[in-house]
Amino acid sequence: MPEGELEKLSALQLFDLMARRWSDEGVNPRDLLLLRRRVQEMEELQDQARVAVEKLSAAVDKLRAPALRLGTLLAKLPEGRVLVCTNGADYVCNVDPSLPEAKLETGARVLLNEAFAVTDVLGFDKSGPVVRIAEVLSDGRLRVGNEAGISDLIVARSSLLSKEKLKVGLDVRLDPNQRVAIEVLGQAKRIDRVLTTVEPIPWSKIGGQAEAVQAIRDSIELPYLHAHLFKRFNHPVPKGFLLYGPPGCGKTLLGKATAYNLRQQIKAQTGRDQPEFFLAVKGPEILNMWLGESERQVRDLFAQCREKAAEGHLAFLFIDEAESILGTRHAVRVGTNIFSTLVPMFCTEMDGLSPLQNVVVILASNRADLIDPAILRPGRIDRKIRVRRPDRDAAREIYGIYLTEDLPLAEPREALIEAITERHYARTEENRFLEVTYRSGRHDYLYRGDLASGAIIAAIVERAKEYAIKRSIALGTESPINRDDLFQALEREYRENDLFPPSDITEDWLKLTDLDPNNVVRLAPYKPTEAQARNVAV
Repeated sequence: MPEGELEKLSALQLFDLMARRWSDEGVNPRDLLLLRRRVQEMEELQDQARVAVEKLSAAVDKLRAPALRLGTLLAKLPEGRVLVCTNGADYVCNVDPSLPEAKLETGARVLLNEAFAVTDVLGFDKSGPVVRIAEVLSDGRLRVGNEAGISDLIVARSSLLSKEKLKVGLDVRLDPNQRVAIEVLGQAKRIDRVLTTVEPIPWSKIGGQAEAVQAIRDSIELPYLHAHLFKRFNHPVPKGFLLYGPPGCGKTLLGKATAYNLRQQIKAQTGRDQPEFFLAVKGPEILNMWLGESERQVRDLFAQCREKAAEGHLAFLFIDEAESILGTRHAVRVGTNIFSTLVPMFCTEMDGLSPLQNVVVILASNRADLIDPAILRPGRIDRKIRVRRPDRDAAREIYGIYLTEDLPLAEPREALIEAITERHYARTEENRFLEVTYRSGRHDYLYRGDLASGAIIAAIVERAKEYAIKRSIALGTESPINRDDLFQALEREYRENDLFPPSDITEDWLKLTDLDPNNVVRLAPYKPTEAQARNVAV
């Protein structure tokens, strides 16, 4: 039979043909070779089919098999067992003998089969809640909490953190079951409110506040410089003080000067240069809509100061606009009584301070009457220091601080200072600024000098410098500051100053005065006549 015809035969037909030939003609090697190739092809096809069936069966088995559980390995136990937490429950599990013991690390994620036996170790999870260390226990465990004020947790350390030196305040990441601390994320990010370099402000640079300066020195400097006498007389040392008075009169400046001058006094007396740490924050910056966030920030402020004090710094916590966070608890908005928790939190932090051994707290406020009495009681904020508006003599002193001798002046410095002071405090018609109506029906006026402040005086001098500079540019030669520059600056400042309320609302203006709100019916800007308005230099 031709070879082409043989190729068309099936394996059985080829076998029958060979059988007939074996009986008639003997074995033909070509037939055997062809039969072998055909059998080989069949075996290869069967192998491919078997592999495909096995893959399909494995896929079906996977789809039908129950899901495996994931857990967190908490500890190794005797007899080759481990303690595993999964879905909030703890289990004592057997371990696949093929798993190396070195892979069984505390905090690692493990795979559990239906019998809750550990079949594989998946390493450490990359996600999980972030908490802050509140305490490091003696056995190495950690007490952690979060910013939302939820109850603290006691957690173990993972193998990764077993030898790490952890401290209070660090942020750590927990495993998904919240049983083990897995990773240190570092110190919590804090809003930078620190004046890293306190400006050199000697007491001599603060004009018109001699009484307030002396009160601060008696409250803060004396206990530091004469600690032995305070101890001998068993005299309590203040933890802090309140600076209260109208805006722009130097409350913030006095706070900064306290830190600088105390450092200088200690250095002069002991020869030891103790760096200061001045943490300044405005009350509204602490307020937050999220539950517990404002309280956390208060704790954070005191914690920062304590840390720096422990490092040897002179720590000062300065809170401006203190009434915005420490207001009376019965006078807050209904339904959003944040002060009911914020004031007690602040009191707790104050009660935890040793007097002047670590932190000095300075509060500043325009409305001390709105601060909760619990804050201002003895033992917390022990001293209340009034920062008054400058009178004529104080204003003359402040003008002298800003009109320095090195400035180009058109006439003797003392004559300019006297002229602008007299103009500023003159009880004239054009100096009338506010009209007051009392409950008795009596009318009165407040003049520009009655609303003067250090900030306004500084702004007047700066405006006068600006006028002199522009005139020098126009003339092409230096033109010194003259009294007309100062007079014009005075007029413009009281017309445009941002310290004054933009409206005629009595409550807004009362904040700037020393008048008793209970006796005032109306307080509004004085409206000059048309003739007076035309005479004002613009």
